[in-house]
Amino acid sequence: MKDEGNKTNIKLLLQALVVGIFTGIVVGLFRFGIEKTSGFWLHLFQLAHSNPLWFIVIIIGFIAVAVIAGYFVKQYPHVGGSGIPEVKLQLQGKLSLQWFPILWRKLIGGILVIGTGLFLGPEGPSLQLGSTIGQGVGQGFKQNKLNSRILLATGAASGLSAAFGAPLSGALFVLEEVFHNFSPLVWMNALAGAIASNFVVSNLFGIHPALGILYNHSFPIVLYWHLIILGILLGVLGHLYKVGLFSLKKVYARITFLPRWLHGLIPLAILIPIAYFWPLITGPGNRLILAMPHIITQSGWGLVGLLAFYYVMRIVFSIVAYDSGLPSGIFLPILTMGALIGATYGLFMVQLGLLPQRLVVNLVIFSMAGYFAAIIRAPFTAIILITEMVGSLLHLMPLAVVAFIALLVDELLGGKPIYGLLAAAMDKHSDRKVNYTGQADKMVLPVYESSRLVDKKVSEIKWPEDTRVSTIRRDGDEIIPNGQTVIRGGDMLILEFDSSQRGAVYSKMKQLQGVELDG
Repeated sequence: MKDEGNKTNIKLLLQALVVGIFTGIVVGLFRFGIEKTSGFWLHLFQLAHSNPLWFIVIIIGFIAVAVIAGYFVKQYPHVGGSGIPEVKLQLQGKLSLQWFPILWRKLIGGILVIGTGLFLGPEGPSLQLGSTIGQGVGQGFKQNKLNSRILLATGAASGLSAAFGAPLSGALFVLEEVFHNFSPLVWMNALAGAIASNFVVSNLFGIHPALGILYNHSFPIVLYWHLIILGILLGVLGHLYKVGLFSLKKVYARITFLPRWLHGLIPLAILIPIAYFWPLITGPGNRLILAMPHIITQSGWGLVGLLAFYYVMRIVFSIVAYDSGLPSGIFLPILTMGALIGATYGLFMVQLGLLPQRLVVNLVIFSMAGYFAAIIRAPFTAIILITEMVGSLLHLMPLAVVAFIALLVDELLGGKPIYGLLAAAMDKHSDRKVNYTGQADKMVLPVYESSRLVDKKVSEIKWPEDTRVSTIRRDGDEIIPNGQTVIRGGDMLILEFDSSQRGAVYSKMKQLQGVELDG
């Protein structure tokens, strides 16, 4: 039986590698398409400076983009947005999607939309593209429900890895924020797929950090008070970003002069003057971040004001663009806003004589992680992601300090993980009765130390209806439980139930544990 289980695991690992390879190819094509379309639109805006008639071409082109991408979303609503909330709901069993119609529409729609220069990123869509490939591979190999979800999660990790060139972060984000399962089987396959996809895109785009910002000075301990202030600032601003994101959705809901699927016309119209006057700050933000080391070598209150203006522009317009429902993500825009906060704060302190100018670049890097941690609520991913993207280990300690403080501030303000909030808003049918399929499904559920299940006997717990605890994994051993078996912190519970009840079981176990499974 053990040999048979090992063979099954090896087959699953090979399938995870297949997922990673195909995801690398698709996301590589996605990145290439965005790069080329972005260059095309920037060139048109340059031409418009010498001949205003080019604005006619730009306007017609933007209308075409809004109509095509909007129509894709009208056909399949889950093509819109980042796709991460959809992946979360799929893994929870609360959403079922067809993989191929999502795949090609997200690919084409994402290239068209993100390439225009809207303040939107390719990372969320890349994650969803990978998840659809994982779903397709699982169906192709006729995998069971559990392994199909592992391959879906592997595809998600592979997509994020290919988007950022960060395999560790891709796997960690899916485990920390999307799948919520740190079992060795999930981790091994997710990491294998992420490495394979990164290998593919590295061959296409070369091996170099995505945000290779050069800096050579460690941040002195005596100046760590700056990190505390910066962390508080990032936590407050990150919380306000989430409030703004959900508040503007209500404004869009009141717009009646345009059908919902054409709301993308609004941010595209606003983009025209921004791209004409400030082309550097358009797009996901990677160009602006890479230009930051040069920008912050300058000084003066005027530059501090300009960077603050850029931040306000980025936060307002990224919310306007994302809430329009176009296929797009917010990962890189969040990092860009964090970098602007760090640069603005750093140069402000330089003007006051409280910080050496050579250390401002450090604050730019720390702030990306802090802002990400406050909004996404995935601090470990934030630390590893920035480390991989910048390509240096020089900043780990201050990076962790800023990320922790920003996360704590958002927690004190009552913040929640943004993708959990988006998924909850999307999940409108979780209480609907579902017909039993007669097909068995499994859920692997970690028992945290703070869980209400700890130190209770199996017989003392009111489990979800028609659900059985088949196995408890503890310290590498598998226990077949009975009514007198006591559950310990750190256990992995394997629950069995009808496949139609997965979403209901997940929700009930979340309540039963008394801890947040979503972040």
